Amino acid sequence: MSKRFDGSQKSLDLNSIRTDPDLVSHNIEMILNQENCMQAVIKIIQENIPEPQSLILQFLFTRLQLKSEQELDKVKGFRLVELWLDRNPLCDAFKDQTTYISAVRERFPRLLRLDGHVLPPPICFDVETGTNIPACKGSHFVSNEIQGLIQRFLQHYYCVYDSGDRQLLLEAYHDDACFSLSLPSINHLSRCRLKNYHEHSRNIKNIKDSSAWFHLLKRSRLTVVAFLSELPKTQHDMNSVNVDVNTYSRTLLVFTVSGVFKEADDKLRDRVKAFSRVFITVPAQNSGLCIVNDELFVRNATSKEIRCAFAAPAPSNSPVMPTLTASQQEMLSAFSQMSEMNLEWSQKCLQDNAWDFHRAAQIFAELKV
Repeated sequence: MSKRFDGSQKSLDLNSIRTDPDLVSHNIEMILNQENCMQAVIKIIQENIPEPQSLILQFLFTRLQLKSEQELDKVKGFRLVELWLDRNPLCDAFKDQTTYISAVRERFPRLLRLDGHVLPPPICFDVETGTNIPACKGSHFVSNEIQGLIQRFLQHYYCVYDSGDRQLLLEAYHDDACFSLSLPSINHLSRCRLKNYHEHSRNIKNIKDSSAWFHLLKRSRLTVVAFLSELPKTQHDMNSVNVDVNTYSRTLLVFTVSGVFKEADDKLRDRVKAFSRVFITVPAQNSGLCIVNDELFVRNATSKEIRCAFAAPAPSNSPVMPTLTASQQEMLSAFSQMSEMNLEWSQKCLQDNAWDFHRAAQIFAELKV
């Protein structure tokens, strides 16, 4: 590789590398359209050549016959300023030259020449190694009042969501509520850990059929909760949760919730998943919140998120709801509808009265007066 590297130009020429005399003399057959050979070359470049800015890969990539832009990801870590991809099938996959250049530059933002043609100067935002990036801040609430309101809502919502019976979430949604689920782009579904969610993903960037956009949007609280009940049972790490209030008024509260969770029947620690959820809510009759729109985004967790997940016990102020029998769940739902209280307070009232519905209703009526 050293004799092919031009230090003055920081240029590496890989043309005709299979017939290189040095390799042939050592009986090394470098067939670059084989995965192991390609990875070996990339490893040598990364370990021995300081930031090759020009990679003459016309022969290399022509022999590989790259068919899609995703195959460029193998070398996208190089800080290239010049690249040759001419005569590859992938060049014909773009509707125009602008789209082609944009796709290549997405992987090589410093690129100045492509297939021998000069490109417009790149727009770069370089961050020097020693720059101190501000630390990530925690949750943002508008006020202590809003903080308390949202925290009570989330504690109860996820307590029910993770309980195994999500039908009790009916009380949290508006009659005309909407829900959608989205995943990031997935290249290899067979190796993906999000297969349980993939068929329901409404990522419009990946769905070309506009009619599917409509069918994947869940409408009405019955449809929403029925769909949520079909998703895998989960356990959320409430210590990982961050909340950002986006919009607040007397009649509307919009906030984003992010954190990590795992599926209840999955014992592997590295199967932790991350989520981001946008709740659009309006005031409820019980002084709580009522969801009118719910957007859930699920992705694989990062290495750091996996290391930190479930490392600490759940917050002590999280309400612990014991497992209820089927008859108690029916009684709880009926009492909540009758009293117009949320499920947490309805359950407390019933428990205080030894699950005697009529006695609890009588006490509630007396206190209400």
